[in-house]
Amino acid sequence: MPELRVLMKHGEQRSIKTYEKNGGYQAIRKAIPHIASIEIIEIVKKSGLRGRGGAGFPTGVKWGFIPKDSTQPKYLVCNCDESEPGTFKDRWLIENNPHQLIEGMILASYAIGSHFAVIYSRGEFFEGINILNQAVREAKEQHYLGKNILGSDYHLEIIVHPGAGAYIAGEETALLNSLEGFRATPRLKPPFPAVAGLYQKPTIINNVETLSNIPHIINRGADWFQSLGKPPKNSGTKIFQISGQIQNPGCYEFELGVSLREVIETAGGMFPGRNFKACYPGGSSCALLTNRHLDVSMDFETLEEQGSALGTASIIVMDDTADMVKVAHRLMQFYQNESCGKCTPCREGTRWITQVLSRIEKGRGVFSDLPMIDQVCKSMAATSFCPLAVGAAPPIISAIAEFKNEFEDYIRRNPHADRTPEMKIAYPYQGTCV
Repeated sequence: MPELRVLMKHGEQRSIKTYEKNGGYQAIRKAIPHIASIEIIEIVKKSGLRGRGGAGFPTGVKWGFIPKDSTQPKYLVCNCDESEPGTFKDRWLIENNPHQLIEGMILASYAIGSHFAVIYSRGEFFEGINILNQAVREAKEQHYLGKNILGSDYHLEIIVHPGAGAYIAGEETALLNSLEGFRATPRLKPPFPAVAGLYQKPTIINNVETLSNIPHIINRGADWFQSLGKPPKNSGTKIFQISGQIQNPGCYEFELGVSLREVIETAGGMFPGRNFKACYPGGSSCALLTNRHLDVSMDFETLEEQGSALGTASIIVMDDTADMVKVAHRLMQFYQNESCGKCTPCREGTRWITQVLSRIEKGRGVFSDLPMIDQVCKSMAATSFCPLAVGAAPPIISAIAEFKNEFEDYIRRNPHADRTPEMKIAYPYQGTCV
């Protein structure tokens, strides 16, 4: 299947003149005030667009959760806190096509009745933040933002907010806490943000790629979007980010349903003399795919059936030189470091697994470590407060399941590998497992 570029069609178009020349801001001219807000929600529902930030929840359905008869202010928040390992599509979109996002946010805000929207960007996206601020200024100058947009009675303000630089801030309620000036820790749900979000007001939170699709759906119709991909549940295109041991890493846009093999081949394939070993298909927060999955369809349901997830479609490729023990250890180090510490299963579970994997890597592991890691991972994922630990478990469990021999080879370096480990607890963060 060849690439089909919709969001990435025009490459770099940072200036508003270039964007307008390529058909930009025609969707809001078509919609405001000519299409009722409820009709826009129905169009997006009919299109089958699902969230592109990882969860894949139907976008139009989420918009429909906003209370219809509420007199409270309503908010739209764009989640641009892109911190999942291997993910860089949102950064590409804001740096190369910021007005596409802004137009999508205008349409989404109009649909839900919001007059104030925020782009919460990862704080380290220095260039992207500057580009977004410039794009917002240009949109205001052309009266696409501000009072009486296009002569209508609709008004909207958008601000760009640099984030806290924490992985957990990508979780929508932790993002809201950070946006309000608090520490980025997740909130208890329910209530959900659509009922009590930013400042406890009805709020919709969508990802950059999700919102960037809206102008194309309004311009070309829900039926056009449904004609792409694998409708009805996997319609449209998806930006796949490919990194790791691959010849041409970068962003590639395909219809949903492309095979893993086709994506890898489009990115140049493996380096000469190397063979594909495994990959994380949706960022690091999902289970590994191996050689037997190369022809699997890259869509939400199929990958779920395979025990993995499409996630952000961030494919981290590893060839036959990759050491899976080191990969697992490094990933769990990341999750331990990024845990907000709010709940015990995540705070302590990630620390314990990191220490045990470190011990195995140093040749001091024992065979009973492997079932213990599996048990702790599953317990951590089942009892944690938010999705961080839920995402931290599958990459480790799958690495051990698929490449158990590599872990056992490390353990065999220990002459006492058959004994039961005596775990020394050092609280809170000092000490080692011996």
